[in-house]
Amino acid sequence: MIRTFLVFFVLISNVILAQNKLNLIPYPQKVESLQGEFIIPEKFVLSGDLPKEETEYFKKRIGSQFEFQYAQKSGGIHLTSSMIPPLSPADAEQKKEYYSIEISPNQIHVKSYTKQGYFLALQTLVQIIEQFKETKKIPAMKIEDQPKFAWRGMHLDVCRHFFTVDEVKQYIDYLAMYKLNTFHWHLTDDQGWRIEIKKYPKLTQIGSKRKESMIGAYVDNTFDGKPYGPYFYTQEQIKEVVKYAQDRHIIVVPEIEMPGHALAALSAYPELACTKGPFEAATKWGVFDDVFCPKDETFMFLENVLDEVMKLFPSKYIHIGGDECPKTRWKECAHCQELIKKNNLKDEHGLQSYFIHRIEKYVNSKGRKIIGWDEILEGGLAPNAAVMSWTGVNGGIEAAKSKHFAVMTPGAYCYFDHYQGDPQSEPNAFGGFTPLDKVYSYNPIPSELNAEQAKYIMGVQANLWTEYILDFKQVQYMIFPRLMALSEVGWGTSDPKNYKEFENRVINQFKVLDKMKVNYAKSIYNITGKVIPSNNGIAYELSTSQNSSGIRYTLDGTDPSINSKTYQNAVQIPNSLTIKSAYFEDGQLKSAVSTQQFTISKTTGKSISLEQQPSENYSFGGAFTLVDGIIGNVKQLGKTWLGFQGKDVVATIDFGQKTAFSEVYFNTLENKGSWIHLARSAKIFVSDDGKNFKMIKEIAAAEIQNAKGKVKLNVRTQNAKFLKVSIENAGIIPAGNPGADSKAWLFVDEIGVN
Repeated sequence: MIRTFLVFFVLISNVILAQNKLNLIPYPQKVESLQGEFIIPEKFVLSGDLPKEETEYFKKRIGSQFEFQYAQKSGGIHLTSSMIPPLSPADAEQKKEYYSIEISPNQIHVKSYTKQGYFLALQTLVQIIEQFKETKKIPAMKIEDQPKFAWRGMHLDVCRHFFTVDEVKQYIDYLAMYKLNTFHWHLTDDQGWRIEIKKYPKLTQIGSKRKESMIGAYVDNTFDGKPYGPYFYTQEQIKEVVKYAQDRHIIVVPEIEMPGHALAALSAYPELACTKGPFEAATKWGVFDDVFCPKDETFMFLENVLDEVMKLFPSKYIHIGGDECPKTRWKECAHCQELIKKNNLKDEHGLQSYFIHRIEKYVNSKGRKIIGWDEILEGGLAPNAAVMSWTGVNGGIEAAKSKHFAVMTPGAYCYFDHYQGDPQSEPNAFGGFTPLDKVYSYNPIPSELNAEQAKYIMGVQANLWTEYILDFKQVQYMIFPRLMALSEVGWGTSDPKNYKEFENRVINQFKVLDKMKVNYAKSIYNITGKVIPSNNGIAYELSTSQNSSGIRYTLDGTDPSINSKTYQNAVQIPNSLTIKSAYFEDGQLKSAVSTQQFTISKTTGKSISLEQQPSENYSFGGAFTLVDGIIGNVKQLGKTWLGFQGKDVVATIDFGQKTAFSEVYFNTLENKGSWIHLARSAKIFVSDDGKNFKMIKEIAAAEIQNAKGKVKLNVRTQNAKFLKVSIENAGIIPAGNPGADSKAWLFVDEIGVN
């Protein structure tokens, strides 16, 4: 059935909706300009039979600005409603988030099929009122709107760092503001178990605390020495949060990790492991070998846990993790090996599939479905499982092609623990580089899918892992404003070609966040630098969301002032130097000072090609990153490194003419906790024609290890037009290391010659 909700007001004027877009995020599917304008009264008169909870939420959102009065049907102030025959089940699902708003000179008229649609309309109405509150004149218009994707989600990890019930509620409010409808609550992991399970009290008595926490950059391997916890949510608190989300028409999807990421659980119940332990909740970040052992005792435990979880969470889907499960213990476990033989499984990957299938069968028996990270595809996907595609888009593609539903959440676009601005001016983050414009550019429907297969893409989600997020202020900083880009992508109205227009709407939304005292990132105000090839080597382009004429810069390493050089065109970088830049407005510094150091060699700015491309998460700048004159920071895996998982790096550089050199250098990383290993070997080749190459140097792993990844090779005097550098990936991570049996990462930076 359709209900028509009318908020009736009584003042009239005449204007036409301005040519500029409304400051709405996400932008509606259709906005039509009408004649006239609606004058915002000092007292809002609301119909007495509007949906109560949703209307009360609306009043709270704007209540500090206006008075409200309820009125029944009478005279010039009344609510009109109409009823139509009930929708078919198919239409009901499709139309449940539909709404329309018609603003005429004497009324605001809201239509929807459901309370959820009405609630979404109110979010739009709040933003419209916010935009026009100063003039008190809203242009007459009609909006018709509904989202493209059914799943528009945000994830929050409360295991690495914990957040209070009130903070989780604030998080849910942020989702509601921008029309997201799914809250993915990551409740268990190696570093902490955060949900009360009454049948297993030791999960929170023991598993909800750790003796200390890692601090600073991962490579520093330092700890704070402070006990963390016990931190967990009681079942009553869980119910409170679920109800709070339901009132905002948001589904809460709980995640209970299995079979990996289980150390906190094993610290409480070590008998569920393949070895005797003892175990403790992890104090550092990463992936660990000790996982749930697939024995009957373990499945009974997990089924009992899931029973309590499903009573607390009414969501259709239960997230069971399934990611990053090392097979080391399973390979060494007699029970696991016997299970593989007994069930004719191919290997330990088949055993993971067996594990997921068995859990899915149980969850299905309770009328629910499972969803898991894309590693649940290993060994064959469970019959009714949905996939959350995080390692890239391939998991979602594979799922959709096999008629399984998928949520797209690839790290390259949707991981909000990545840097969103220049890593040198941002708080410490996990790594990667995912600025606002990159989030906004994402299309959740992979081009590899046809129209029928695309129907299995449920939607899009962003994830916030909290290894480096110590408090809720930092949560706010990492999700805003990127959550706004995600919102519009999920709604289906994003247009990367008009990113600047979207950016202007974001800046206008900052006024609302300021009023709410949200600690959002101002990275879009800061200077963004991009290295480009030029006739003389390289040049450095500077840009900002503001007027570029406000950019000042220096080339001598000093901080810029209003009297420094004004940026006009890309700055030529003729030699090794440090450029500093900042944005000024009305004589005042408005941005952070951006610093970039350049180290110039004979390869800088030259043409370069790669035989294999880097992972999308770590591909900023592509092959040119290796000859852009910027030496990567070993503590920041942001935009200055290229990352390759399981792939060798084979780079060919064209000098353009024969060039003399006697030294070749390149940089790699080692961070085994993050599966990053130094190269196994490296070979240097030269050529005059780009086809016939001669090897001039080869080094083994020991030499690379001795150089700690900063490799400098004496190659005697060479004179060649082409240089090829082949750097061999470490391959499969050996037992005893985090991520054992998985493909190692190889991170490479600048390739230079002198």
